[in-house]
Amino acid sequence: MFIINEPNEQIWPIKVWLEDISQLDADCLRQAKNLSKLPFAHKWIALMPDTHSGFGMPIGGVVATSGVIIPNAVGVDIGCGMVFVQTDIPVETIISTDTPNGKLGNAIIGDILRNIPTGFEHHKKWHECAAVRKFEQSLTDRQKAGFAKPLLEQLEKACFQVGTLGSGNHFIELQTNEEGKLGIMVHSGSRNVGFSICHFFNNLAKELNREWRSPIPAEWDLAYLPTDTDYGEEYIKWMNFALEFAKENRAMMMQEVVEIVLEKVAKFAGITDVKLSERINCHHNYASHEEHYGKKVWVHRKGAISARKGELGIIPGAMGSASYLVKGRGNPESFCSCSHGAGRLMSRTAAKQKFGVQETIEDLKALGVFLGKVKKSDVGEESRFAYKDLDFVIANELDLVEPVGKLKTVAVVKG
Repeated sequence: MFIINEPNEQIWPIKVWLEDISQLDADCLRQAKNLSKLPFAHKWIALMPDTHSGFGMPIGGVVATSGVIIPNAVGVDIGCGMVFVQTDIPVETIISTDTPNGKLGNAIIGDILRNIPTGFEHHKKWHECAAVRKFEQSLTDRQKAGFAKPLLEQLEKACFQVGTLGSGNHFIELQTNEEGKLGIMVHSGSRNVGFSICHFFNNLAKELNREWRSPIPAEWDLAYLPTDTDYGEEYIKWMNFALEFAKENRAMMMQEVVEIVLEKVAKFAGITDVKLSERINCHHNYASHEEHYGKKVWVHRKGAISARKGELGIIPGAMGSASYLVKGRGNPESFCSCSHGAGRLMSRTAAKQKFGVQETIEDLKALGVFLGKVKKSDVGEESRFAYKDLDFVIANELDLVEPVGKLKTVAVVKG
């Protein structure tokens, strides 16, 4: 870890979990310096080793604020995160068992694609969603008629989107641990729900900041809402709903995948007695009210996960590489946070131009990875070479987390 502290340019230091400043891209550094000038920030800004530029704030960034919340410092995919479950199924069964639809891994991937909508697709029928029902019941008549009323239409739409994967870097993976046993990992978020909430409140914050003549330049894209106002309170309420929705979304997909795996291994491999571990869950786009250095603050983790002492977390790698299960060390200097993944080395556009469709597919085939993707024309965006080396990322945050398991991709479904 190194520290950027230029008193003439910054109010707060920036702590970076990398080796030196050359490993930060220019736009990421510019955004971090903008954060370091926020008068309501607390102590310092923290950048995780997977950091890269985002909208307004670096992804892989952590900022704690006093009395305000920043919608763009949470981001558009509120509650995006991971869930993982370990099985005792020998992974060799998935790789070598034959079925009428190819190897068992192919058959499982095919069933997942048939049962879980990916990309911009959603369910054709309405689905029961506990997060939506609970949120609707919590709304007062005043809130239903209030300034956030335009968001209410998202609640009905959410019931068609719960249990769907989305696109971009979201995935469902079958993985092998170091003992050769099958694990299942799902990476997804709050779909259009979080996107709509972020845009609504970020636009509202920009309008209000103009009215209040905020000292924060508009071009920084860091418009804020005081948490003691109706605006701030409403954002927090909607954000927390998006977190619950995202968690339920992942849980529904995980249950579907587990059922597919159990049915297929029973039918084609004769394995009927399968043990499942407790699920590990973690968000990596959210804000949380926590105490740090004797003060209650809003910790915004945008592309970062909580890493309190003993807390289990998931740090996924790029498609076809490896992922880590980690245990938090509770390091206060990062506000008890760590990285959320490998972090992009290049933009999606640049990756798509550099890594062709066939090249990326052949790379996965050479690794022995089964790929499931409806639209393959953009698969180069997610090439493993478009991301940082996850082992490098982990090596730079061993004071934040303890690795407790390494998982290699066997099969992957992408949006």
